[in-house]
Amino acid sequence: MIIGLHHAQITIPTGAEEEGKKFYCEILGLTEREKPDSLKGRGGFWLEVGDRDVHVGTEDGFDRVTTKAHLAYQVQDISYWRSVLKQHNIQVIEGVPIPGFERFEFRDPFGNRVEMIQEV
Repeated sequence: MIIGLHHAQITIPTGAEEEGKKFYCEILGLTEREKPDSLKGRGGFWLEVGDRDVHVGTEDGFDRVTTKAHLAYQVQDISYWRSVLKQHNIQVIEGVPIPGFERFEFRDPFGNRVEMIQEV
């Protein structure tokens, strides 16, 4: 029996950890969580998102712009996030409407598709 979701993982290019932390921690305001010593040598970093984690691993030779795979961050004030992203010159892409939700998408600096979603 599956009882929940422990974490999700995205990837960024090898060596892009500092740029990744700047985007995810400084712009999106997520908190970095220390990785276990046994995994530190593998690169990447972990983030706290509510009561779950997002693991940011490193991977080369993959075109992230070509995939629909994504994470959707649930937010309380979607207009705030739209404004923050525009201030950082990040293109907001309107999503297909879903009843009961307001949402939009964007690509992180590495091409990963990201969604912001708010229940209305």
